[in-house]
Amino acid sequence: MNVKAASAFGTVLTAMVTPFNSDGTKLDLDAAAQLANDLVDLGNNGLVVNGTTGESPTTDEHEKLELLKVVINAVGDRARVVAGAGSNDTAHSILLAKDAQNAGAHGLLVVTPYYNKPPQAGIYAHMIAVADATDLPVMVYDIPGRAGVPIQNETMLKLAEHPRILANKDAKGDTWAASQIMAQSDLAYYSGDDPLNLALLALGAIGVVSVTGHIVADRHKKMVEAIENNDVNTARKINESLVPITEGIMTRAGGAIMVKAALDQLGRAGGGSLRLPLVSATPEQRKVLKEDLIKGGFSL
Repeated sequence: MNVKAASAFGTVLTAMVTPFNSDGTKLDLDAAAQLANDLVDLGNNGLVVNGTTGESPTTDEHEKLELLKVVINAVGDRARVVAGAGSNDTAHSILLAKDAQNAGAHGLLVVTPYYNKPPQAGIYAHMIAVADATDLPVMVYDIPGRAGVPIQNETMLKLAEHPRILANKDAKGDTWAASQIMAQSDLAYYSGDDPLNLALLALGAIGVVSVTGHIVADRHKKMVEAIENNDVNTARKINESLVPITEGIMTRAGGAIMVKAALDQLGRAGGGSLRLPLVSATPEQRKVLKEDLIKGGFSL
């Protein structure tokens, strides 16, 4: 266990949705506070605010800051709050990082610059510039499926030398690359891809940054603990119980869409509307999701 990273970010994190009012035009801050409390009560010891699942591409700087402050105030010292500071504009990411530090965030999540596909030298320079902008610990976010470009091993190893870059949220889907980086550096790994949570934990990841954690963080906590205790059989059984949940939320439509639908169906805070270009789950998707949730152990 990488104690420094675990202390900085937690080990069981959920990438929070952003609750909106009925037409998506305003934040629902009361629902956000309730959701944050619910997530900590469920077993999360870390929350990511203003990430992809939080629809960060469609919230402005004022909304991001307002939401972050509400979540920090709601959870107090019961969980680490990690602020998304990613964009494809380095100056903008630095602004978001400084705002997050001033608001009291405990760490930063910085995604690979997306769409403009920078070379590895550009990715490295971007990450270093953001890490140098504040005193907060940084979790890099490697997700080439969205960013359009992966962080290559050589670049990741160089980033790991920075004193505040402590971790990587891995959504690359390359377990061999993850194994290589973990073997060659002290960089802590977090699974950022729910279908691969157990695989990455078994390889040495210290935790998860999850979408399905909105409703199953209690099971994630037990799975992380089982791996820490070398109890692979228990971890495997927990993972098997999660398969219908992961399938329902992560494969039917976008994670933000389906997890908000799941929160709705379970009567929990945080569901409701999304902002365009995201749209709510269809009646057919909700029907199939209900079946998935029941298979996953929920009573509906």
